[in-house]
Amino acid sequence: MRLFAAMLAVLCQSMPATADRAGAFDYYVLALSWTPNWCAEEGDSRQDDRCRTGAGLGWGLHGLWPQYERGWPQYCRTPERDPTRAETAAMGRFMGSSGLAWHQWNKHGRCSGLSAQAYFLASARALGKVRLPEIFGKLDTSVRLPAKVVEDAFLEANPGLTRDMVTVTCKNRAIQEVRICLTRDLEPRRCGADVIRDCTLRDAAMDPVR
Repeated sequence: MRLFAAMLAVLCQSMPATADRAGAFDYYVLALSWTPNWCAEEGDSRQDDRCRTGAGLGWGLHGLWPQYERGWPQYCRTPERDPTRAETAAMGRFMGSSGLAWHQWNKHGRCSGLSAQAYFLASARALGKVRLPEIFGKLDTSVRLPAKVVEDAFLEANPGLTRDMVTVTCKNRAIQEVRICLTRDLEPRRCGADVIRDCTLRDAAMDPVR
């Protein structure tokens, strides 16, 4: 019995005290996806409405993610109720679908320590703080460009941001997302070491808005 108790004590000491606990995190990552590239990667195969001709979608809100200085919580337990269908539907205009809004709440929003309504409001507020560069919406054909050009455009459009606050990610040699690091009060801040790594491609694909 004493041996079991000792082993249990060691196990508990080795587990992070804040792991997957709602409200225990250091900062947020605001993730913005380039919708046309997402459509080419997976949306088209799903026949997603965001990918139809004439949808006119460029940068879309993927999510607002609680982060640790290294790593992140997910699927936290929370006493807050799940969002209603009306609440996820309302977020659909920012995220493109109510299904994505539900998924973001389930995986990330629960870890914020906020109610579903407050988390969605924070997500919309965070998005509203970022000025989206207009130049990408003017693309009329697919191009290949250095990922750094995307970061430069966001920095030019948002003078309050610096390079260590913005990360551009790629997937399958295409621009995937721009991720902006924010404090818990939704102010810009330096990204953690595991977020700050930029895509270094010099010929990343970027499809035009449909």
